[in-house]
Amino acid sequence: MKTAIITGGTSGIGLAAAKIFLSNDFNCVLIGRSRERFDKIKHELSGNFEFISANVQRVADCEKIISRTVEIFGGVDVLINSAGIYHEGAITFTDEKTFDEIFATNVKGTFFVTRAAIDELIKSRGAVVNVASDAGIRGNYFCAAYSASKGAVIAFTKSLALELASFPVRVNCIAPGDILTPLTLTQMKTSGSTLDDLAKIYPLGRIGTAQEVAEAIYFLASSAASFITGAILSVDGGLTA
Repeated sequence: MKTAIITGGTSGIGLAAAKIFLSNDFNCVLIGRSRERFDKIKHELSGNFEFISANVQRVADCEKIISRTVEIFGGVDVLINSAGIYHEGAITFTDEKTFDEIFATNVKGTFFVTRAAIDELIKSRGAVVNVASDAGIRGNYFCAAYSASKGAVIAFTKSLALELASFPVRVNCIAPGDILTPLTLTQMKTSGSTLDDLAKIYPLGRIGTAQEVAEAIYFLASSAASFITGAILSVDGGLTA
């Protein structure tokens, strides 16, 4: 049985991905900072799963994620870097602490969890799927730090795909638009916008669901995408078309 690690696995896109991988007979390791949050959602899961409490901003925690997964399930076949922090605000109101928090999770966490997993992924000829954003492709108003962090995830994906292709380990990335998750609800509360306001900017006339993004993640991790690496898959209702 294959094993998938999902950072940010206790909510939103990460949780939706865990459900899909579990339904396809994967072992799943969900990573999050809050055991309490995991306890609230674990009844939604069925199959072989474990929770590891970790903060991907810390390199030691990134390494613990992989070592504990190997202890529990014997290896790593798929790594999904879904943990992320969103921040909206003009550059003049983005302080150093906020900037560091965004980059420590979105970029540093993605980098060092992946680095820790490399040896296991080479053994399994596995796959990495990173979660970026449409904001990392085209930028966004009052979102400079977040957009920059997701642009870094995209560049990291392309570079690592080349570095690991000969092993072969595939590295791909999804770039979602607005998705109905707790993160988006927080964004809406901050900006005072509504679902209808968001829907109007999308050619398909709505925002996406976590399930739709999770299906794209599963596709990129699966054998159906065996000749795809270094790709950035937009899951954004046509927003960046």
